[in-house]
Amino acid sequence: MFNSLFSAISKISLVKQILVGLILGCIVALYAPDLAGRVAIFGTLFVGALKAIAPILVLVLIMSALSGQKRGVKTNMKSIIYLYILGTFSAALIAVIASFLYPVSLKLVANAADVAPPNGIVEVLRTLALNVVDNPVHALMTGNYIGILSWSIVFGIALRQASESTKEVIQGFSDAVSKAVRWVIQLAPLGIFGLVADSISQNGIEALISYGKLLVLLIGCMLFVALVINPLIVFMTIRQNPYPLVFTCLRESGIYAFFTRSSAANIPVNMSLCKKLGLDPDTYSVSIPLGATVNMAGAAVTISVLALAAVHTLGIQVDIWTALLLSIMSAGGACGASGVAGGSLLLVPMACALFGINNDIAMQVVGVGFIIGVLQDSTETALNSSTDVLFTAAADIAARKNKN
Repeated sequence: MFNSLFSAISKISLVKQILVGLILGCIVALYAPDLAGRVAIFGTLFVGALKAIAPILVLVLIMSALSGQKRGVKTNMKSIIYLYILGTFSAALIAVIASFLYPVSLKLVANAADVAPPNGIVEVLRTLALNVVDNPVHALMTGNYIGILSWSIVFGIALRQASESTKEVIQGFSDAVSKAVRWVIQLAPLGIFGLVADSISQNGIEALISYGKLLVLLIGCMLFVALVINPLIVFMTIRQNPYPLVFTCLRESGIYAFFTRSSAANIPVNMSLCKKLGLDPDTYSVSIPLGATVNMAGAAVTISVLALAAVHTLGIQVDIWTALLLSIMSAGGACGASGVAGGSLLLVPMACALFGINNDIAMQVVGVGFIIGVLQDSTETALNSSTDVLFTAAADIAARKNKN
């Protein structure tokens, strides 16, 4: 009986299974809130499993890809890094323009005194640099992907001189971890069911209504980046209709990221999608974990919009050059957001300092960010993570076209 049931379920596409889990989670949260707290364990276990396997996956995949790479074989990393930078800066610029077209003022009553923002961009970059040279074992234990990425590159290059049998062992271990990841991903519908039920029952929508205008601006900017700016960048790269690829990345990467709210947890999902798209493993095994740490278009939007919300609330006049500087600062800060506890929200005071806004007021804006975080952070992560695959695929397609 169970075998036939499992067989029937496995014939349904994973996206459709996730949609069923989403609907059931909403039903449970709205009509059986007591049960929602109990099924939340499914979501906790699913995200926990992804976060647990992701550091090991990144380490072994990059080591395996670099150690087995033939001399003279070219990857598309330069193009991908360029796309990452262009995409993040474009998102920050769009957020700044939208904030001036549709200014939002806030009632600064939220309390965020228990969190400490970085003192400036120098501290963000310093933290980022220290993460690069973190102890590799500590990096694996704490999920420091900058450190994991740097050491896996070092080990992978060093292992190029190893014997073929050693490389085969590493490749075998890489294949085994990848298979374990696929098993975890198959549990996504159950995990999404628990995450949605718990999130809606805990937060509801009441806390979000008073900040609806700010939410609309934030999510609107992110949707514009996802559906207009990113496709435009991809079109300029591959010179063909970008939307089939855009929608595939949003559907098969963005949906996971929206509910897990973790770029780290979505690394295995993105790796799997890159393989499904037939991309070069030597490239995506590096570009995906790198993107999860530096390709932060959603974070750039959040920093810019919230900083300018504080500006409009206080009636500060901003000239075009200062606005452009904010775009650059937001993009640079977003790239280092993963190295700061609290992510993009705690970089808002850094941007506010550009306009002479004191830390007390800036941290109240951060508090507002935490209130709307259930939707803001989910959308931000979905944009960040799906764009990693999108730009990796675009660079791969462009490289293949140039060869032909």
